[in-house]
Amino acid sequence: MRLVPYQDSEKIAGLFEKHLISLAPPGVKVKVEYLHGGQAYVSPLETPEYIAAARSMEKIFNKQPVPVRSGGSIPIVSTFEKVLGIKSILMGFGLESDSIHSPNENFPLFNFYKGIETIPVFFKQYSTLKNIV
Repeated sequence: MRLVPYQDSEKIAGLFEKHLISLAPPGVKVKVEYLHGGQAYVSPLETPEYIAAARSMEKIFNKQPVPVRSGGSIPIVSTFEKVLGIKSILMGFGLESDSIHSPNENFPLFNFYKGIETIPVFFKQYSTLKNIV
């Protein structure tokens, strides 16, 4: 399941199990096994990390980026914030048309090379915003 911010994976798993069991007809036994879970993460738009990422993408792509809530299951990102007390920024260079995880998955070379150009600009922008020398 894909969670949204402030949902707890264990609580959602319990609710899912309870609902699935409620749907089973008499005589059918249902067993749900919880394998693992991770908390959802949303990068705030006002942090130096996001501002540096937005500026670097705008500089390289010559277009203002549009923040979207998307992504996959990367449980370590919310753990970084919880344990280390740091914000993370996830910079995607793919497009919806890349068909990620499908049989015809692709990643255009244009985006690949622009992503390579963007990362050093991000570090420069970030170091300026955080006053890191």
